[in-house]
Amino acid sequence: MFDRSGLPKSVTVYEVGPRDGLQNEAVILPTTVKAELVKRLLNSGISAIEVASFVRPDIVPALADADELLVELAPMLSTHRMSALVPNQKGLDRALKSGLQEIAVFASATESFARANLNNSVVGSLDIFGPVIRTARDAGIRVRGYISMCFSDPWEGKTATDKVADVAMRLLADGVTEISIGDTIGTATPGEVIDLLDAFDSRGISRSLLAVHFHDTYGQALSNTLTAMLEGITTIDSSIGGLGGCPFAKSATGNLATEDLVWQLHGLGISTGIDFDTLLLTSAWLGLQTGIKVRSKTAIALVGKNS
Repeated sequence: MFDRSGLPKSVTVYEVGPRDGLQNEAVILPTTVKAELVKRLLNSGISAIEVASFVRPDIVPALADADELLVELAPMLSTHRMSALVPNQKGLDRALKSGLQEIAVFASATESFARANLNNSVVGSLDIFGPVIRTARDAGIRVRGYISMCFSDPWEGKTATDKVADVAMRLLADGVTEISIGDTIGTATPGEVIDLLDAFDSRGISRSLLAVHFHDTYGQALSNTLTAMLEGITTIDSSIGGLGGCPFAKSATGNLATEDLVWQLHGLGISTGIDFDTLLLTSAWLGLQTGIKVRSKTAIALVGKNS
């Protein structure tokens, strides 16, 4: 019999679709549609959403309207947890003007991906993020630190757990309030999840500071999520419809779908604060209004059943 005693009573579902999902889709949505998506996600009960990225528009054109989107969402910024990716000081300046109470920085555990994604070394990129993190914290802004390629890298192969822990320690020293562990190309297995969390334990990093961010390239996202929860993780990143991937790692497929995650969590009796039927309607709306293919197996099954 499966022992559920090690599972958390509740989990925070951290929705990354409006940023991490849409940045890798061929369709570029109008600002009003993005704002409506965020509002629908909030209405479903999702309590944390990454909504935008303050990167150069020529690098990620799908997210070029971050300033305009934040204007649309301004009335909700003080009452809901929303964040945006910030690559440097210029991005932070824009974020501070928007009224956001949380930002995110995006680090890499491997040199190859740091060069491809950040045009810098691992240490060089952390040197840039350090002042950004400290300035944001001085302004009372929470900072989420993503670490990519935590399990393997398409150029370097398996990632050493010590490398990931080193980056995490540096981010924490600079002041991040949460670290999201990224399986960027979706190769991780449950055993590797445990090994990495053990490496964090050896550095004295509390699991209360950690989130997990799984891609489903090898079909392991839900099993990895269950393992992470049994190991004490209570914040799970996911993307509506399973949108996303990584524009700098072509082998990566979509993120763990929020619908699939919530279906699993509710099936385990874990509280999320999310109304599943409303979430499913949001998923269907996204597909119909935008033409974006919804990849959630749960949404496909249930929408087909009810159509």
